[in-house]
Amino acid sequence: MGNSFGDRLRAERLARGLTQAELGGDLYSASYVSLLENGRREPTYDVIQQLAKQLELAPHAVQEWTTPVSEEETSFLLSSLYARQSWDMRDYTSAATHAAQAAELAQTNKDIVSWWNMAYLNASALLKNGEWEAAKTSIGAVLSHPLSQDTPALAVRAEQLFASACLGAGQLTLAAEHASIAVARGTSLAHESGSYISALRTLVGALAESGQLEEAWRYSKILSDLVDDNILPQLAGEIYWVVGNVAFMRHDVEQGLAYHGRAANLLSPANDLALWARFNKATASVRLSAGIVEPDTLEAIERAELAQSVVGANSGDELEVQLIRARWLYLTGEQAQAVEILTGIYALHDSLARHTAGEVALLLGKAKKAIGQTDDALAMLIEAKDHFAAAGASERATLALDNILEIRAARSSA
Repeated sequence: MGNSFGDRLRAERLARGLTQAELGGDLYSASYVSLLENGRREPTYDVIQQLAKQLELAPHAVQEWTTPVSEEETSFLLSSLYARQSWDMRDYTSAATHAAQAAELAQTNKDIVSWWNMAYLNASALLKNGEWEAAKTSIGAVLSHPLSQDTPALAVRAEQLFASACLGAGQLTLAAEHASIAVARGTSLAHESGSYISALRTLVGALAESGQLEEAWRYSKILSDLVDDNILPQLAGEIYWVVGNVAFMRHDVEQGLAYHGRAANLLSPANDLALWARFNKATASVRLSAGIVEPDTLEAIERAELAQSVVGANSGDELEVQLIRARWLYLTGEQAQAVEILTGIYALHDSLARHTAGEVALLLGKAKKAIGQTDDALAMLIEAKDHFAAAGASERATLALDNILEIRAARSSA
């Protein structure tokens, strides 16, 4: 059999973020799965059936891995290995490149399952790099593939990733549409499925960012109900984080603080420093939006800045943390410093999602107004309104318009 089966099994397991114990489930131990992956045991029909179930693949697709390794398959395995290693090292540019090469080799080999996984990894790496449109193009090909159409679990993953790319690009209506499809298709899966949970989280984020807060809260409660003793602590923390975001946005500060407190207790910087940085960025942002200018908020900002300096970040994430720092300065009366930071951010607004660019322009307009630069303030508020409108964030566009009208009314009365 060679080690084709073991290599493919390991690659598919890692693609889903499963441990060997999780892949084995209740039937097979982690040590047995390790023997399979190392080529020291050959799978029986029953083993293949169980593994296919855990990997959410058709049994015949897993059965095909037992065929001998060809030269072409060896090239694919090397490319896919480099792609996975680059991903694990957070070198998302290399991960995207190697995954694209592996996908092309898999297509040549007529291996549709491997093509799907590598194309999905390519899109995921592009997404991590903030290359929203490239990610949409890549995942769009995955989404239209027959394997996605015929396999509910794969369809959910593809729809969710496409929705995430749209969310990153600030296309909130499209993000909500595809996330809704992912959630609808995900109801046929086990509700503890990571794919279904990811789809719910993306839908909540898209609805909340577009101002549909009551609908976002409805799905948030569905999401929080999925947390039980069997769920991994980190995943539970991520769920509480998302639910807390929506609570803050609904101006329910008490629940927001409670959910984010639970998230902070479950998310550890020792386990995933990059995730810890994103959480602190998020909690600082929603706290400031709720007007919570307290030491705990400043600590969250400083933790996000520190963690980001250690693990690195794409330009969009760096600018978002700078935006949070500027918001802190604005709320603490340091408007001139806020203007300086915001001006630098807005010069690079093309690298931000449209709704995020709108937030920068809105805050910059308000800060300029506070220091008496009303002409510049008005220009920025108009740009904020246009960004929000383009993103589908109608309530934020209305807020920007209210600020515009306030300045114009003050000028008329003067």
